[in-house]
Amino acid sequence: MNKTELINSISEETTFSKKDVAKVLDSLTRILERTLKKRDKLQWSGFGTFSVAKRPARNGINPATKQRIRLPEIHVPKFKAGKKLKELVRSVR
Repeated sequence: MNKTELINSISEETTFSKKDVAKVLDSLTRILERTLKKRDKLQWSGFGTFSVAKRPARNGINPATKQRIRLPEIHVPKFKAGKKLKELVRSVR
């Protein structure tokens, strides 16, 4: 499902206009981005937790030249599914 399909689905289920649903999703995205940029986490009860994880510096290999390189420490977005979401996905067959 892409963003347009999500907007359509939410609009049909809630009877909100597609324009209003798009505004809400855009706002949610901006809030999530600001929260993660501050290295805070966003907990969505029953759904999951968005946070930032730190990947330590490590050694790597340039696949084109096979030369060893040092990869710096980086921060990456992380999502941990909540209990209800995990149970829902497990029950799908």
